[in-house]
Amino acid sequence: MRQRQLATPLGTVTVASDGAALTGLWFNDQQHFGSTLPPGTPTENLAIFDQINTWLTGYFAGQQPPVTFPVRPTGTHLREAVWAVLRTIPYGEVRTYGELAKAVTPVIGHNPGARAVGNAVGHNPISLVIPCHRVIGRTGELVGYAGGLDRKKTLLRLEGCLSAESDQVVLEKK
Repeated sequence: MRQRQLATPLGTVTVASDGAALTGLWFNDQQHFGSTLPPGTPTENLAIFDQINTWLTGYFAGQQPPVTFPVRPTGTHLREAVWAVLRTIPYGEVRTYGELAKAVTPVIGHNPGARAVGNAVGHNPISLVIPCHRVIGRTGELVGYAGGLDRKKTLLRLEGCLSAESDQVVLEKK
């Protein structure tokens, strides 16, 4: 496992790789920072870190860059299922914890409930690339984000999900 520090407009992030894939991306002051990063992980400059830096630059410039590098989060079966569903939430859209629970039900064989899904979302080891910031409460409220609610607001505003005047996403009636 290797790591590198990268600067973003929302603060420094640590990225981690096994040499072939992105295995971690955390804001340095977020909850669960480096939860899957072994102690004493050496700092190194890998080609994948340059790809991630390019992706982050494009993302923060308001582009919708595709993820063209391998991503390999590691967790329990439930967490990995939730993280896979998170990756399907398009740029500029949000989902509720309940919607995520329904989406992972066929994968894990039962509905884990919004609370268990929330725990999995909160332990996402690859922030931004696996867009856990796109998950909201059932009535559109901004709840929970390991990187902090101010960052979540900024990210959702960047993606056009949240207006400058409101801290609540307006959900369309389906």
